Amino acid sequence: MNCLKFTLLFSLLFIGITDKERTLLAQEFANPSYYLVDSLVLEQLSSFDEALLDSCLAIYHSSESDTIKIRAITAIVEESWDDNVWPVYNQWIYTLAKQKLLLGTKYERNYKIALANATNNKGVVSYGQGELADALEYYKQSSALFLELNDNKNTALILINIGGLYETQGDIKRCLDYYHESLVMLEKIGEKKGIAVCLNNIGATYEDQGEQEKALSFYKRSLAIQTEIENKQGMSLCFNNIGMVYKKRGEYEKALGFFFQSLKIRESIGNKSGIALSLSNIGNACFLQGKENDALEFFQRSLEISRENGFKRTIALNLANIGEVYFKKNDLLSAKSHVEQSLQISQEIRNIKQIIHSAKLLYLITKREASFQEAITMYELYIQMRDSIKNEETQKATIRQQTKYEFEKAQLVHEQEEKEKIRLLEETNSRRNNLQYSFIFLAILIVFGGVLGLGFVKVSPIIAEGLIFFAFLIWFEFLLVLSDPYIDVWTGGEPIYKLLLNAILAALIFPLHAFFEKTLKKRLVK
Repeated sequence: MNCLKFTLLFSLLFIGITDKERTLLAQEFANPSYYLVDSLVLEQLSSFDEALLDSCLAIYHSSESDTIKIRAITAIVEESWDDNVWPVYNQWIYTLAKQKLLLGTKYERNYKIALANATNNKGVVSYGQGELADALEYYKQSSALFLELNDNKNTALILINIGGLYETQGDIKRCLDYYHESLVMLEKIGEKKGIAVCLNNIGATYEDQGEQEKALSFYKRSLAIQTEIENKQGMSLCFNNIGMVYKKRGEYEKALGFFFQSLKIRESIGNKSGIALSLSNIGNACFLQGKENDALEFFQRSLEISRENGFKRTIALNLANIGEVYFKKNDLLSAKSHVEQSLQISQEIRNIKQIIHSAKLLYLITKREASFQEAITMYELYIQMRDSIKNEETQKATIRQQTKYEFEKAQLVHEQEEKEKIRLLEETNSRRNNLQYSFIFLAILIVFGGVLGLGFVKVSPIIAEGLIFFAFLIWFEFLLVLSDPYIDVWTGGEPIYKLLLNAILAALIFPLHAFFEKTLKKRLVK
């Protein structure tokens, strides 16, 4: 699939609609007969997405092959990060694949793969909208399809998504179980992109536990892999998360450097949800530096993008952040209004970390208002949610899971080392055996050459028969040694079958022996 994606993207150099055709199609909503989906506004597309659609749709409409058509649209889903583009094309693939499988098709496996990917992507969309139950159901359906297809790589990647979902809900133990299972599978098959994602997510879990150094270590390991494979989306996520660690350590300028690197990449690929998150993080770093007005500007830009695209998680995050700015300005009415909205949305989508943030802010606001009963309620909610993530059992689960991972990783390394030792030993034995076979064969040639050379010296019949018998005996033994490994495989090591095949070999040699004995005796015998 990777080769296909590059082929489709580079093909825009040679295939594409003309400027005139593009002008005709550029209406308020794109023509669905060409663009396949409704409500697509071309003027809102980035230059990257516009070129991507031109290339892939040109291939779609020029091809007669169903396989090429669906791969062309799959390329749009995989390459675009515009949340108004890829989800609608993903839904198109999801609907088409289900219809094809229901009606029956000779390309059943191809459509199952397409459906599995599209189902996982629907889970990603549901997760972003805070519909966690729907997201989990889509992930499970996708995982079942990939298991049916014996696709370990994609099964492992979906385990990461499920783990992230449980992490959002504060179920750290279950989250780490999924991450661990996924990481072991990915390392066995050497899937670098998946390993990088998993390392990043484990780092996020450590960050939640306050283990900043461990988190930073995992983020940097993930970034190294993402940079190696040139995965821009993954790089932007790592830059963002590294910035979060430095922000928590009070190194705000260093944090801003990483946040702006993340924002630049996300803007280049049109990842609107990522842009919203980066803007919010930049605003937060500015706020901590005492730059409230700059912070408010970044929060409001992020909130606007989030509301336009229905990103409930970042809507809740920005409402709380804006409320915190107003709280610092002592505008308690505006502060409370924003934070209450944040808490409501966070509870709807069961975003535990955001509930903690909003509940703590509301406790501080209501306490300053002297609304003590309300303040107590918010404080209790804050403690309850905080302890659901950061408690002794969860921390022990983290340590146990890390120990389990390190142990199994060591086991995997040990197994690989043992396999390498066996491979090297087999190569050494093979070279030794080949060398010995060569020497034996040379010795046989010398023996037969010697026997033939004796034709110039007459000997008695008994000595002639003995020399001929000895030469053929060595030749027969050499054939047995050479064929024994193959005979062992063919017979499964059964003695009776090995004896039978050896007898057949001897029977084949017997006529040759008789011929040479008759011919050579004339030359050797007086």
